[in-house]
Amino acid sequence: MKTRLYLKFISIVVFSILVSSGCKKDPDPVPVVIPAADQVNSFIWNSLHDYYLWNGIVPGLSDDKYLVKDSLNRMLNKYTDPQVLFTSLLYKYNEIDKWSFLVDNSKTIADWISGTSKTMGYDFMLGRIGTSGDIFGFVRYIVKGSPAELAGMKRGDIFLKVDGQQLTISNYQTLLINSENYTLGFATIANNTISANSRTVTMSAIDLQENPINKDTVFVYNNQLIGYLVYNGFNAAFDLQLNNVFKKFKDANVQQMVVDLRYNGGGSVQSSVYLASMLYGTDGTKVFATSKYNLGVQNYLVGQNGVEALSDYFTATIDATSSTPSASINSLHLQKIYFIVSDNTASASELLINGLKPYMNVKVVGINTVGKYVGSVTLKDVDDNGVEKSSWAMQPIVVKYANSAGVSDFVNGMIPDIIAEEDIANLLPFGDPQEKLLSYVLSDISGIPVTSMTLKSAQIGLKKVVDSHDFKPFATDMYIKPIKNIHP
Repeated sequence: MKTRLYLKFISIVVFSILVSSGCKKDPDPVPVVIPAADQVNSFIWNSLHDYYLWNGIVPGLSDDKYLVKDSLNRMLNKYTDPQVLFTSLLYKYNEIDKWSFLVDNSKTIADWISGTSKTMGYDFMLGRIGTSGDIFGFVRYIVKGSPAELAGMKRGDIFLKVDGQQLTISNYQTLLINSENYTLGFATIANNTISANSRTVTMSAIDLQENPINKDTVFVYNNQLIGYLVYNGFNAAFDLQLNNVFKKFKDANVQQMVVDLRYNGGGSVQSSVYLASMLYGTDGTKVFATSKYNLGVQNYLVGQNGVEALSDYFTATIDATSSTPSASINSLHLQKIYFIVSDNTASASELLINGLKPYMNVKVVGINTVGKYVGSVTLKDVDDNGVEKSSWAMQPIVVKYANSAGVSDFVNGMIPDIIAEEDIANLLPFGDPQEKLLSYVLSDISGIPVTSMTLKSAQIGLKKVVDSHDFKPFATDMYIKPIKNIHP
């Protein structure tokens, strides 16, 4: 009897515990607070989301991916390195988009656009000697007013040593690229052999703005007046000076024009339009190039200014800037033009050639160009009043170009009409009629058939390692003016 009462008592207690547990209210869950994304990361995502040419096919830039509250902040907070976030949002980085870049100091971009850098002022290429690890360098051109010019260096100089050490595959970066003070030891080529000589020069790098107008001259060949221009960058700061050069060509009544773009990696789209107008004409009704943006930017531009906003036209005037007046363009109104190109010729140079082809007889001499038909714009991390929130800035690809005939997408570069490479064993001065590439142009002008030729200096075992452009991160970029007050 006692056992039954005891069991009944236990049952009542257990039942009471279960009832009381079921009736007790569970505490409210603590809400998970997702912190706001880092300012720089937000700048990167918002800028690419709004302006990037390929924003519609990059999953990480899709609005649909972030419909859940705070999911965008959650994604951005995963990245502690802004560079890693930036490249993760590019379209097939280093395959399709090889050009968009991000910097942690906006002055870097400003210096690039102005053509200013710390330099000794000589452009070069490095090549391997035979199958050894030794390398040599040869000077392709000298920047005006540079330490290299003051030291007496010239196009065609060959060097083997830096600070007394033979350049090799393993040491050239330390000795030549990463140093701002050194002594170059030169060499000569004879019987297809490179040998050191006793000549040396000692130089220190300086901050220098490169004048892209490296050479301009008028000379007579085969009873014709030939205008010749070596132009190494589309820099808006020198537009007026370039226009003055064309006044000289115009006053001389040149009959043929040769524009040497072999080392021109690009620059300002507007400067390309100006040069096209100097060569061909100033009819503002004719389309030089057409542009395509992402859908949001495209709709905005057309909505604000009509479909004309998607075209660049030839022009009769160089626009005034905050520091320079406007100027009437000196145009040669040519029907035929020769361009000298190389595998350093890119972007705004290719835009110029491509844009003129529907209107002129364009002859191209050299080797395949880079193949860059897209342009970028500078975006800074600023507030609505233009005050910098951080020093970060980017230069994303935002526009794709075609000429008036719709030609674009030359991904493997432009194929020259006459294929030829420089003779590095005999790099004569620019403008010398015997200089290899110019001589091909002059032969064609004279009506002498020119066959495509290979690099003569391959006999000394040249295998390119790098050239100066490989150490200029923005060497092949093409940029447009900022798109003001746009909210795509």
